[in-house]
Amino acid sequence: MTVHHVLILEDQPFQRGFLANMFSALPGVEVETSGDAAHAVAMCQLTCYDLVVSDLMMPGMDGIQFIQTLATQEHRPMLALVSSASERMMASARLMAESLGLTVLANLAKPVLSSDVAGLIHQLGQARRDSAAGQPRVEPSLSASRERLVQALHNDEITAWFQPKKSLDSGLVVAAEALVRWRHPEYGNLDAARFLPLIERHGLEAALLRHVLKATVQAQAHWRGLDFRIPVSINLPPHLLEQRNLPDELLELTLAHGGTAADLCFELMESSTTHHVSDYYAGACRLRMKGFGLAQDDFGQGLSSVHNLVNTPFTEVKIDRALVRGCARDPALRNALTTVVALGSKLGLNIVAEGVETEEELATLRKLGCNQVQGFLISRAVPADSFAALLDREKAAHHHVEQCEPGAGARK
Repeated sequence: MTVHHVLILEDQPFQRGFLANMFSALPGVEVETSGDAAHAVAMCQLTCYDLVVSDLMMPGMDGIQFIQTLATQEHRPMLALVSSASERMMASARLMAESLGLTVLANLAKPVLSSDVAGLIHQLGQARRDSAAGQPRVEPSLSASRERLVQALHNDEITAWFQPKKSLDSGLVVAAEALVRWRHPEYGNLDAARFLPLIERHGLEAALLRHVLKATVQAQAHWRGLDFRIPVSINLPPHLLEQRNLPDELLELTLAHGGTAADLCFELMESSTTHHVSDYYAGACRLRMKGFGLAQDDFGQGLSSVHNLVNTPFTEVKIDRALVRGCARDPALRNALTTVVALGSKLGLNIVAEGVETEEELATLRKLGCNQVQGFLISRAVPADSFAALLDREKAAHHHVEQCEPGAGARK
């Protein structure tokens, strides 16, 4: 049997004993306690705990300071936060801990129930099994000259893969997002995060944008030949809008390869911004005037704002995974999502939630009125040919369901 070593940090003696009794009652759980955060730090330096259950509001070193200190240690146990503080305070503390690289399994409100403790230990066991099964691979350092990157673009080593967007109304894949991948001859398929910093450093973002646009239009033509019309969104760093003729060039490139502006949507990323806000709004307006769709990417994190959403001619809003992850169990996230979905609906925007990974998140987003979802639960990004095969399988499955529905024969 796996033994879970748990440390409980709680300054109130009754609460500390109450929690210790509930954890100790579970098989395979060994519990130690502390009533002082500074003392708990010293205990964590001596013992590799699997889980630390910490209060937030304590005299002396408080729970926030304890977490900050814990994050500096070599061994980082998983965390569960227990407090009578507000949900927003708990959510903020959790985000702080996760931004420091700590894993927070749960936020538990006092009084804690035995079912909460049992669920927490179950999560701990699953997290430890997942960690043991998938030890992080050490990625080799990647370097490439500008000439090597240009060659990779020219040879289609760097190309577009496509992640499906599924309609929550029909249940069908109705759109996609183009994501860049590098089929590296030495390192295999590389995600964008591995090489985009090199693209940015060598000033090749505009070249990459045009390359992905061309690959996307060609993929759409292939899918149309299979009787599928799939709109695709493409990431666009806003600082490229400083090139005032960019909308014209993008439309010219689209038409030259047989594409349609209405089937393309540019997602304005938050990784950069224009030096002059006039360039941002001018570029956004001209892209829409050319017939392209326009999406606010990563809404709900970073610098995205309601003011920007309202005053830019967007056709779509992408809800960031930071609001999606955990929305099924976190009332604060659900409230935020409700507000975003309501605002997007009033503005007439297509509302897409990204980073959907669980059935519970999917059900929550459907209930809130989100239009489309994408994420690992639906599918990872795949090459254009694999995307076509995915559409074929889905079409066949949907047709089979229609044939099996009561009264299907009468509708023929």
